[in-house]
Amino acid sequence: MSELRRALIFCVAVICLAHLSWAQASSQTLRIAAAADLQPVLPPLLGEFESQTGIHAEASYQSSATLATQIINGAPFDVFMAADMGFPERVIAAGLAEDTQPIAYARGTLVLWARNDSRFHTLAMDSLKDPALKSLAIANPDHAPYGRAAQAALVHLGLYDPLKPKLVIAENIAQAAQFVESGNAELGLISLTSAVTPRLRAAGHYAEVPQDAYPPILQGVVILKRPVGTQSGHRFLDFLASPSVQQQLQTAGLAPPK
Repeated sequence: MSELRRALIFCVAVICLAHLSWAQASSQTLRIAAAADLQPVLPPLLGEFESQTGIHAEASYQSSATLATQIINGAPFDVFMAADMGFPERVIAAGLAEDTQPIAYARGTLVLWARNDSRFHTLAMDSLKDPALKSLAIANPDHAPYGRAAQAALVHLGLYDPLKPKLVIAENIAQAAQFVESGNAELGLISLTSAVTPRLRAAGHYAEVPQDAYPPILQGVVILKRPVGTQSGHRFLDFLASPSVQQQLQTAGLAPPK
């Protein structure tokens, strides 16, 4: 066998091995449908998960309702992390999840947020009663659990009807934060996960909405019936439940579910 032929065989073998390694790595990608409030939280955790397990994970962030609809319509996700328990229950009812009920992995907190350069230097729920208030951003109650919580809080405080004409409705909680941060709304009822990001900490200040003003925002996760992602999904849920990750979630604005 000539040296040239040996070299060609070697090159072909290297290319085949590289392709096989790429295919195996691709099959290990865990695809996560993640509620919009997780957008500031998940990226560093996914990097930590990959370093621990060798499993690459990618997240797509939308409102929980949008993600549930995509999953029911056949979107190829392996794990669904919602901002409530109801939308994962819809996926379960459609026969697309492994479990019979979602697992609560965190509890969200609703806050009132304003820019530092606004006239609301000190925030409280009474700030919402200011007749000069021009606009209030909330996530869409039909699509986003934080939007439902915001609506429930306004009803509880007796402020929904007077503030309804001033509401600026966002598609999801991340967009609600963008609206108030950009000045397109004067105040915003947003998630604590958004409010404690370095960017919003520097740009504004917040006050927590009393927790008795809205139903608990229990956030649920389910593993979807996907042959490739099931085992990886279970490893991800174990990772989520670990004490160190729960502590990181709490620091990022998500309290333990219990």
